[in-house]
Amino acid sequence: MTGAAVLAAPAGGPLRRLSDLLVARRGWLLLALLGPPLLWFGVVYLGALLALLANAFFGIDDFTGQVVREFTLKNFRDLLEPANVDVVVRSVTMAVAVTLSCIALAFPLAYFMARHAGGFPKAALYIAVMLPLWSSYLVRLYAWKLLLAKEGAISWAAQQTHTTWALEALLALPAIGGPSLSFSTLGTFVVFVYMWLPFMILPVQAAIERIPASTLEASSDLGADARTTLRRVILPLAMPGIAAGSIFTFSLTLGDYIIPQVIGDSTNYIGQVVYKQQGVAGNLPFAAAFSLVPIVVIAVYLRLARRLGAFDAL
Repeated sequence: MTGAAVLAAPAGGPLRRLSDLLVARRGWLLLALLGPPLLWFGVVYLGALLALLANAFFGIDDFTGQVVREFTLKNFRDLLEPANVDVVVRSVTMAVAVTLSCIALAFPLAYFMARHAGGFPKAALYIAVMLPLWSSYLVRLYAWKLLLAKEGAISWAAQQTHTTWALEALLALPAIGGPSLSFSTLGTFVVFVYMWLPFMILPVQAAIERIPASTLEASSDLGADARTTLRRVILPLAMPGIAAGSIFTFSLTLGDYIIPQVIGDSTNYIGQVVYKQQGVAGNLPFAAAFSLVPIVVIAVYLRLARRLGAFDAL
């Protein structure tokens, strides 16, 4: 009897009563699970964001360089200067170009992984896609710096294949060329695509994998050829995955300041301007105002992506 009483005692203990309460009241269980992360999110992230927004309405003393905590809209008026508008347009254009290129490169591979690869080949492709993410961001970046350099592997390959003329013609193009690939907008674009391509492949592959095989068979039975099936069946059903991947590629490109600083010429992007204004010039209010630009752009982009069902594929 004594042993049975000992075993039965925990059934009415405080942990058991708490468990029964959480099971009976689902709302409390949800609050217990989501309360701590939401509190952390609200205090740390939203608190920092509000502090950033507040600093954007302050000014800076031109003589002392100290922040003047008086309400002003000067920082937002400065954002409309032609040089700053050019930075925003350049950054958004690069983000859109990188996103579209990632879609074009990711879709065929994602389709093959979802519909044709299986067993070991599929696992090998997964590893190949994920492998770059296992190494340091800076290691990959400086590896590309060496590859794109004037004396790098790409220039050497062009010499060996007698295609140096094509490389020089590419570098001579205005707006995208430069002394070498490592000091050109084209080189910056190539590295951006390489860095963020895995973030596009995986959501697209997951979206295509969820398309029932019976849907494709029904399209064929109704007389649709491969191109029609791709255009009217596969692409619309894969659009949530494409939109989800584009969230990563677009936002990561728009906010990155390290890649344009290591690869490319002196052309500025949003991340570089924020870094220089805060870290070099010490103009925290203007840096805060400029950092709100990608937040607004990404918020608009997320709204568009939501309409395409992007969050269904996350």
